Amino acid sequence: MNYSDTEIVLSVMDEFGYNETTDINDTDVILLNTCSIRENAEHKVYKRLDDLKKYKVRNPNLVIGILGCMAERLRDDLLNKRKIVDVIAGPDEYRKVPHLIDNTIETGEKGIAVKLSRVETYDDITPLRREGITAWISIMRGCDKFCTFCVVPFTRGRERSRSLTNIVNEARRLNEDGVKDIWLLGQNVNSYKFEDNDFSDLLREVAIAVPEMRIRYTTSHPYDLSMKLLETMAKYDNICNYIHLPVQSGSDRVLKSMNRLYTVEQYLNVMRKSRELMPDVGLSTDIISCFPGETEDDHKMTLDVISEVRYDGAYTFVYSPRENTKAYYLPDDIDQETKTRRLDEIITLQRKISVEINKELVGKTKKVLIESLSRKSDDFYMARTDCNKSVIIPVEPGHVSSAGELVIKQQYKIGDFVNAKINKANSATLFAEVI
Repeated sequence: MNYSDTEIVLSVMDEFGYNETTDINDTDVILLNTCSIRENAEHKVYKRLDDLKKYKVRNPNLVIGILGCMAERLRDDLLNKRKIVDVIAGPDEYRKVPHLIDNTIETGEKGIAVKLSRVETYDDITPLRREGITAWISIMRGCDKFCTFCVVPFTRGRERSRSLTNIVNEARRLNEDGVKDIWLLGQNVNSYKFEDNDFSDLLREVAIAVPEMRIRYTTSHPYDLSMKLLETMAKYDNICNYIHLPVQSGSDRVLKSMNRLYTVEQYLNVMRKSRELMPDVGLSTDIISCFPGETEDDHKMTLDVISEVRYDGAYTFVYSPRENTKAYYLPDDIDQETKTRRLDEIITLQRKISVEINKELVGKTKKVLIESLSRKSDDFYMARTDCNKSVIIPVEPGHVSSAGELVIKQQYKIGDFVNAKINKANSATLFAEVI
């Protein structure tokens, strides 16, 4: 969500004459877009603010702003204790950011706008995207689920959806701009609702409008994921066979305490139906370990779910208490040694399963989209399968001509779809050659 929000802010700033710079020493305004999902994310922002103090000392006129969820949740702390912060704007107040900055520059007064909206979707703003073949399309904002551990309804507000027509038109524009892969984005995309259209209808219309583009979505809530959606995914080839569906816990008792609104069996039925309709579907999840009151039996039930579903990957965390949520007031009755052990057991099991799944692909050929150069070496590309697996392939080498000149014969490039034969695999990555 923050990546998409940043593109909205860039568009708003651009309209008011502000230009983005990559040189921190040549900047008038520094904006930090923040997240409050876990405590660690907030700690990173505080550390970043400490790092920025020296720039404020060098240039007292430098304006530093905090945007997003942390701005809404911790506005008093940021303004009163972090003296270098000049501007604070919540997720529904990005349109005001240039005005807040201008007023701070003119008057020296700190600017704050953190009111949540029931209607703001930024539907009329075209995000200012950097070059690339992948793009995010925000389809809705907020969340109405009120999981007891989550701050999102309090920091990003209630659910509201963008126009289906505008979303489809945005996908068409991205296709014209050369984007090959789009993600439909929301806190809970499965609860998308605009007029008489649900998320399945939206996904179908986007798939029909841009048949040559890959389409993915995130994030889903198991309570709202329908059979209609799975059938839509199975029907259209350009909708990727990949589902990220947070289970959070394998214990019905813990799920009830989390207010997740589904049982383990209901969740597993969705997983089974997914594999029935899409045998090669890639599955990933989120798991919160050591939620208050979690017993050893609850933990073992979570391990059992991981073993049964056999996820391709999982994002796993020890429970992080968030102030003002219902779970915040539950006693933290699990010692640190137990927390460390349980998380390690989850990670170890999932890594073992991921390795097994990926090694089963060795020797097989998959269609992949080349997304970028590898972060580790310019001699390799990073590509991605339909099921969201990262694949490393070599950049096509040059050859020496009869005249002794080096001729670069690059048969494929970033943005191309190629067939890649998998030669090696670990838990996170496939290694392949183009055939």
